[in-house]
Amino acid sequence: MLETHPHTILIVDDSPENLTVLSELLQPLYRVRVATSGRKALSIVNTQPLPDLILLDIMMPEMDGYQVLQALRNQPQSAEIPVIFVSAMDSMDAELHGLIEGAVDYITKPIIPPIVLARIHTQLELKRARDALSYHNHWLEAEVNKRMEENEIIQEVSIRALAHLAETRDPETGNHILRTQGYVNQLALLLTGHPQLKTTLNERYIKLLSRSAPLHDIGKVGIPDAILQKPGKLSPAEWQVMQTHAKLGYDAIELAERDTQGSVEFLALAKEISHWHHEKWDGSGYPDGLSGNNIPVSARIMAIADVFDALISKRVYKPAMTFAHAREVIAAGQGTHFDPDMTTAFLENFNNFCQIAERYRDSEMEVSI
Repeated sequence: MLETHPHTILIVDDSPENLTVLSELLQPLYRVRVATSGRKALSIVNTQPLPDLILLDIMMPEMDGYQVLQALRNQPQSAEIPVIFVSAMDSMDAELHGLIEGAVDYITKPIIPPIVLARIHTQLELKRARDALSYHNHWLEAEVNKRMEENEIIQEVSIRALAHLAETRDPETGNHILRTQGYVNQLALLLTGHPQLKTTLNERYIKLLSRSAPLHDIGKVGIPDAILQKPGKLSPAEWQVMQTHAKLGYDAIELAERDTQGSVEFLALAKEISHWHHEKWDGSGYPDGLSGNNIPVSARIMAIADVFDALISKRVYKPAMTFAHAREVIAAGQGTHFDPDMTTAFLENFNNFCQIAERYRDSEMEVSI
């Protein structure tokens, strides 16, 4: 059932006669509220039903129409309500002044009823259109946000699925991808104030970096089981094969990226991590022998995270180290294996990383601080 008065109009005028004339004209068509002063009008717009349109006199005591309009625009609940000035000032200058102040229209007294009704109808239709557009825009924004959230979930699930695929080839890694993801995120956050890194390590970069981290060892799917799961030390030839997992991971992600129509930011970081997280600060790492700042920031962070977790985790070829022993090994690699500044941040906040390790510990992990 349609409402009898779908719109509410507030009439503001200090003259009872003018209020009566306008009220009698509008009441058959609209819900009408009245105010005999600017202050009463400002009070009314804070109560329900809110007006859809305001007819505002200019020449009033205490607060004139211009002051009332300014006050309406300064209140969030009334800032968007259209205002039509209704005034006895019928000069062109007065009308221009009213429109410049922000009124949507200007009606001169004495009023001509058909003109008043036509102009009110026009402004209400415009408001209806604006409101519909605003609602539609909010709905679209909500839909976009919903789709983005769904896409992020799909990305997360896909990354985890790929990472777990690699884990099936190396079953003793357990929660390795969760722990290293946590270490990477924590270390990146600790480094955000670093003079040389703060530009790179913004909020979006860290989010993408953390999302990409589980793919660091995806290339292991290309390593034969006899090498990947060998319980003893690898021979020089076997070690050469093992080292190819870095390039294999990069190539696999590169092929996946080619299937997309444009570049995908988190895949770019995933390529960096998988390709170069075994490089060393002094240039003695693999596969390309990069050194210092030539190693991407993402790979330098991943290097510390990956080695720390490998040290404290049980493997087919070694027992787990204690946290204290692992800390000593990381410290010994500062400036040779690892970026010295990143190592300092890691060591100064070592307990944070131990807590992450405990949170995602494997049942067979036997480490202590």
